[in-house]
Amino acid sequence: MIKLFNGSMARFRKDPRAVVRLALGLLLLANLVMAAIVLKPWAGSAGDLERQLASLRKQVRDRQATLDRMRTLVSKIESARAEGDRFLDSCFMNRRTASSTIVSELQTTAQQAGIKQKQVDYLFEPIEGSDTLSMMTVTANYEGSFADLMQFINLLDRSPRFLILETLTAAPQPSGLLLNVGMKLNSFVREGAP
Repeated sequence: MIKLFNGSMARFRKDPRAVVRLALGLLLLANLVMAAIVLKPWAGSAGDLERQLASLRKQVRDRQATLDRMRTLVSKIESARAEGDRFLDSCFMNRRTASSTIVSELQTTAQQAGIKQKQVDYLFEPIEGSDTLSMMTVTANYEGSFADLMQFINLLDRSPRFLILETLTAAPQPSGLLLNVGMKLNSFVREGAP
């Protein structure tokens, strides 16, 4: 092998045309490589490029539509969050003032309805899964006529507070004109609200 290489080198030294042929061959090879890189015959025909361009344009349109949907969704989420905050602020009370507010509202409502308030107890219970909300359970006893009871319930229903009537029991007194009424109400309160 070395002999062959040494022989070829000697021939190139004696024949300058062989050196020129070798140089032209190397230049031709370099031109072919550059032409392949520039023309990219493996990239496909003009039709393939058009289809690829159409596919890329479709991807851009699809992604733009997805982006528009996401922007709409973000807008709706922000709106829902603001409405939820307004609901919490208007209907849920602070725990520090909830008991006095609810008890005084029940007393005022009972006076407006003409029903006599007897006893009111309340209890706060944590709500599972929430660090910021608790449930206030109010147990109250009243005495009054059926018409007064209906008016009292109607006034409670129109209260700006978020009150849930869980149970209501009414039993007639021996006189028959008045009812002994027991009710259990639930309300939600915010822990540590300003």
